[in-house]
Amino acid sequence: MDKVLAGRQILVVEDEMMVLWNIEAVLADLGCRDVAVAATCEQAIALIRDRRFDVAMLDVNLGGETSYAAADVLACNGVPFLFSTGYGAHGIDVRFVDRPVIGKPYRDADLAAMLVALLPSGTEVQVG
Repeated sequence: MDKVLAGRQILVVEDEMMVLWNIEAVLADLGCRDVAVAATCEQAIALIRDRRFDVAMLDVNLGGETSYAAADVLACNGVPFLFSTGYGAHGIDVRFVDRPVIGKPYRDADLAAMLVALLPSGTEVQVG
């Protein structure tokens, strides 16, 4: 894959380790070396308050809690994000209906395209 996420800081909020490992592998293939991970909303919020991210990916259901509180903090900070869910876009809270959703399972190429599309327009991406 092209190195379109080289130099980007990405937050991944996911509580299933096997899924997380796959996401990290996809991001590495895209050139991303700075991936912060959280398995709970509380961990995600602490990371968001401590660091700057270019883009984030949030699993909707985190072991019985939702990631909506982290989504609120990301939105307030102007960080683009997408939701991932096995329940479909119809299950997303009405506050976030304008946010992109990728359904589980998804293809690696679809995830890559969605993350790159979230980068601010005019942002250069490194291809190579």
